[in-house]
Amino acid sequence: MFDLMPFAKNSNNSVFNYLDDLESNFFGDLSTNVSQFRTDVIDKGDHYELKADLPGFEKGEIKIDLKNDTLSISAEHKEEKEEKDDKGTYVRRERKYGSFFRSFDVTGIDQTKIDAEYKDGVLSLTLPKEAPKEPKSTEIEIR
Repeated sequence: MFDLMPFAKNSNNSVFNYLDDLESNFFGDLSTNVSQFRTDVIDKGDHYELKADLPGFEKGEIKIDLKNDTLSISAEHKEEKEEKDDKGTYVRRERKYGSFFRSFDVTGIDQTKIDAEYKDGVLSLTLPKEAPKEPKSTEIEIR
């Protein structure tokens, strides 16, 4: 009977799979977008410019780490609001929490000259490219 219904065919033809697909099509794939933030990487010739959208964060809530050839950006925000009446009873109490994390491969970047600035909710990083290495030539003496 389920074969007559307009459900997409898959390995187990379940109504539950259809509902899961409907939810992910409506809301998007939340598992891939929740812990990330939008970034643009622009090649400016001698350096890359990375712009990361982090609206609502304070500069102190953003952390940039560099380990080996991996640059990691993380941001964490906690906020609590309370409103009580004159008896000390809560009228409203809200808690918000958000954290984001992304990593980038910075092979070929002069890691000693990376510069970062945070302004108006946008984190901008200047990532200077390493100077191309000249092939080293060595004369070998014949004996």
